[in-house]
Amino acid sequence: MSGIVGIVQQSAPIDRKLLEEMTDFLAFRGPDAQKTWCEGAVGFGHALLCTAREGRKERQPASLDGEVWITADARLDARTELIAELEAKGLPKLNGATQAQLILYAYQVWGDECVAHLLGDFVFAVWDGRRRRLFCARDHLGIKPFYYAHLGDLLAFSNSLNCLRLHPGVSDRLNDLTIADFLLFEENQDVTTTAFADIGRLPPAHILTWSEGALRVARYWTLPVDGPSHFGRASEYVEHFRELLRTAVADRTPDSVGVMMSGGLDSTTVAAAAKGVLAARALSFDLQAYAVVYDRLIPDQERHYTGLAAKALSIPVHFMALDRYELFERWDQWGVCSPEPAISPLAAISFDCLQAISANHRVVLTGFGGDPLLSTSLSAYFAKLLRQRKFGAAMAGLARYLTTEGRLSRLYLRTRLRILRSRFQRTGSYPPWLSRDLASRLDLPHRWKQLSDAESVDRALLEDAPRPEAYEATISPFWPSLFEDYDPGVSCVPLDFRHPFFDLRLLRFLLSLPALPWCADKQLLRTAMRGVFPDEIRLRRKSPAAGDAVVERMRRSRRCWKDLIAPSPQLANYVDWSRVPEPSGERDDEQLWVNLRAFSLNLWLNSSYLFRRTPERGGPSSVLLSYI
Repeated sequence: MSGIVGIVQQSAPIDRKLLEEMTDFLAFRGPDAQKTWCEGAVGFGHALLCTAREGRKERQPASLDGEVWITADARLDARTELIAELEAKGLPKLNGATQAQLILYAYQVWGDECVAHLLGDFVFAVWDGRRRRLFCARDHLGIKPFYYAHLGDLLAFSNSLNCLRLHPGVSDRLNDLTIADFLLFEENQDVTTTAFADIGRLPPAHILTWSEGALRVARYWTLPVDGPSHFGRASEYVEHFRELLRTAVADRTPDSVGVMMSGGLDSTTVAAAAKGVLAARALSFDLQAYAVVYDRLIPDQERHYTGLAAKALSIPVHFMALDRYELFERWDQWGVCSPEPAISPLAAISFDCLQAISANHRVVLTGFGGDPLLSTSLSAYFAKLLRQRKFGAAMAGLARYLTTEGRLSRLYLRTRLRILRSRFQRTGSYPPWLSRDLASRLDLPHRWKQLSDAESVDRALLEDAPRPEAYEATISPFWPSLFEDYDPGVSCVPLDFRHPFFDLRLLRFLLSLPALPWCADKQLLRTAMRGVFPDEIRLRRKSPAAGDAVVERMRRSRRCWKDLIAPSPQLANYVDWSRVPEPSGERDDEQLWVNLRAFSLNLWLNSSYLFRRTPERGGPSSVLLSYI
């Protein structure tokens, strides 16, 4: 929703002008108001993005007593329950309190333990003037990002990485291991670091405290492994899901909201819940769907299925056709080039789509989460029953699976064979073009093998999980990374993306479901949406992606991409450019993506501009910061 920034020092007073410049920089993500607060050696900044009527009362940085101050990017779930807890502690009526005020009241009552009483998407920093202590927290699942730089007796923080780079004490020196991880695995393997040596990342479900120059980071929560849920009747599972989804969507939905919608089950289920919430809340509301489609490049049927879903819900849908975009289009422009290295040959598509949505809305709902939370391995499920000699249960489960919704005609045999074959194919190769000096200095061959073979989670922890594969998929670091990609600090578009399936109340229920009948083939969603969508959508076959837009464009390209942009002088620290193949000549799709890591890093290193001001605020400054 908003931009936050702060600086605390042990002794020297805050440079007010610098803090104001860093706060003004955040206007691209918080255009409604920018405000700072300073007191001696501490200062906070806040850039506000109003996403609902009640947000107009928000004034940050904020304080209840002039001693304890907060700057926050927060959206709290279960406000009613939180207010009841606080009022039970003797606090006055709090129904009109803002999100930031509720966090301050929670800190006032419970101190550092306040995070145990908060649900939602949040990052915040609290300066406790009485204790001369900073307390910061990031939400349980990492929906909101938090970056910080600890430099001697100084700590600077923000929810936008590029904002921190404006501080003169933060160097442009890169973190070599983070860059190496990008080249090896396509993403950073250390959730505590960024691409810049001086800037750290607070992991999800962690708190950060600072006092007298001493920094401490600690985990405050771990997703519990709950036992299986039990209801007397099948209909109770469906009703409980509907109620939890309705609550999750209601907490995230203002009167004007967009939905990123495809023709699949996850996003359409969220859209249906949003329609129900808004229709019950008011006679007049604004709910619109947005869909990205291909009409010519790949055989994409999303326009057809998304149109059916929108018609069933009686909501408008905006189709954004992506066929015309070129690879690496506008790669060095504000909002297209990311703050950290990323393989994003079509980043201009994302920027333009989000810009189009932001013309109508400030909040967007997604269907992210349905896949991991309802994932299941039926082979593992039946194997476990057979090991336990529960032959009757295995046969009954198989019969029920095959006959539900006429699934016998939807076995997805070709899809399953493709998945089975892929298990025996190469899942990745060690890049042959890595700098030998870098590889030797960081022992990258060993790191690649060790992390490629490592279990992502202790298997012993999952023994009691109803579906271990779902739990493992849900806690994957992929999700916080994806959430950060949609945050305005990366997208550069003032849109607040909200993900109802990642509501902790709904999430824990879905993880507790048995594999059959509810998770196989997402039967829970298919049952819940009976009567809402036509069977053409509700019973749509599972299918792999229609094609890879990047690969298709690369195959059709006649450009020599390596000749278009010369290698950055810094690239030699990481890559032997002479050994990187021309991307358009690579016939192996998987190897093409491996090689694109080197190409993308080169483009990022060549993008030597960090905009101090967005075009809407008067254009980029004439004083530009180099990435290196």
